Amino acid sequence: MTALALALFGVAFAVAAAVVWRRPIVALYAFVVGLAAHNFVMALLWGGGIRGEALEAIAAWKEGLLAVALASVAWRACRARRLPFRPNAVDALALAFVAIVCLYAVLPQSALGGVAGAKAVLYALRHDLVPVVAYFVGRSLPLGREQLRPIAWTVLGAATAVAVFGLVEDYAVPVEWWRHSGAVGYFHRQLGFDYHGPGGLPENFAFNTSDGVFRRLVSTYISPLATAYMLLVALLLAPKRRFAAALGVVVAAGLLFTVSRSALVALAAGLVVLAFARRRAWPLGAAVAAIAIGVGFAAAFTSIAPKTHFFKED
Repeated sequence: MTALALALFGVAFAVAAAVVWRRPIVALYAFVVGLAAHNFVMALLWGGGIRGEALEAIAAWKEGLLAVALASVAWRACRARRLPFRPNAVDALALAFVAIVCLYAVLPQSALGGVAGAKAVLYALRHDLVPVVAYFVGRSLPLGREQLRPIAWTVLGAATAVAVFGLVEDYAVPVEWWRHSGAVGYFHRQLGFDYHGPGGLPENFAFNTSDGVFRRLVSTYISPLATAYMLLVALLLAPKRRFAAALGVVVAAGLLFTVSRSALVALAAGLVVLAFARRRAWPLGAAVAAIAIGVGFAAAFTSIAPKTHFFKED
């Protein structure tokens, strides 16, 4: 099973890498769709018996495609003998952050008061440097209005799928299924997280109140926060079209069921920024409405959300 999974992954990754090499912007579409399904697929693979280094190799598809995209834009820059963008102060800050991260990596742990080994240092480097690499790849892509419009629709479409999956799953799939799905093993044994939610799932999987324990929308991310952040980005990027408005209602419903106050505040803040950037008044009204609806939904949440429970082992 593991050998077959690795073989299929190798073929799929080779095809995707070839496409990304020719058109680096495709990596952005792959991230939008792939990251939305990543945790769910990895949990199912763990439950299917694909674990350890094999699963870690498959999970590295993100870094792999990003590396291909970086190599592609770097190769084109070398051939053109010029940078694909004009450096600015933000670029300098990004490079300064890289320097600090690399300095921390080479300093002796004794000087830092830590005990991290080589593997932990490498994990930290990957964690901190991948966003910077993604930033510079994005800076290198020619993203005009014609390129941004389909990206916005892709984000909105993926967010709608995540919201629909989460809303249906919230009411139709019991916590027992999640307990045996592979999610607990993936988070605990594969990634090393020690969670104490229902059945060993993440703590924020449920909303624990004096009225009982209720399900939060976790969807394919198996996380209410990650799901909420994707949904709010989709709402801010949604095109001004009737069909987009209909999808936005579904996305907004999913966002409310995540019960993420930070995401609602971020949505309101994003709308305020949009109002000043576009010099329009309607985003300010939308920001006020988002906060008001969020507060009202939070007050009614325990009356409409599906209940769940802890297990004796918990």
